[in-house]
Amino acid sequence: MNEFFMTVMDRRDLIQTAFIEHLWLSFVSISIACLISLPLGIWVARAKRFAEPIIGITAILQTIPSLALFGFLVPIIGLGTNSALIALTVYALLPIVRNTYTGISRVSPAMIEAASAMGMTANQRLLKIEIPLALPFIMAGIRTATVLTVGVATLATFVGAGGLGDVIYRGLQGYKPNLILAGAISVALLAIAFDYILKYLEKKKNDAERYENRSVGGCLCLVKKELY
Repeated sequence: MNEFFMTVMDRRDLIQTAFIEHLWLSFVSISIACLISLPLGIWVARAKRFAEPIIGITAILQTIPSLALFGFLVPIIGLGTNSALIALTVYALLPIVRNTYTGISRVSPAMIEAASAMGMTANQRLLKIEIPLALPFIMAGIRTATVLTVGVATLATFVGAGGLGDVIYRGLQGYKPNLILAGAISVALLAIAFDYILKYLEKKKNDAERYENRSVGGCLCLVKKELY
């Protein structure tokens, strides 16, 4: 244990730099994936005939071995951060698209009909009813994608994008188990931190939505009784 802490102290500059690079790669790729996947998941929930092909394509992309995908992108994009961000974004698409589609699709048609009877527009129904009800599914997809991305981002070192994979790879090259362990623990802590933050944000959002939509929900129940 003393040797491990000595290794961490001796290589703290390397570990800190790699940690920041890994954090940046993970955060940016997840943000891009959300910007793509959330609207796509909502759209396929509306146009269900496209749901199976779209989700199927993202599933096929997910089955490509991660190291192979990084390798495929190098001749096209080149070495560096861009190749890593594209590969990580591709891997993050499936959980978010699938969970967004599932969450939106599971909203009760009676709730949608009642909201329409109240005079809500399609956008109002989406923002006030569908997304709040689908939020647990959506956040579960984002959390899954985030943990997956943090792990896969260790391979960014092989395309020259840095990250904690550099620490692990240097440990493998020099047969230094303590350095490998330092990199692996840092990746695990980063994944846990991301997951905790997302869980906290989800809880705060749920509490706010529950309070805000209490009156809306009551109105919907009254309208639903009138309809049926």
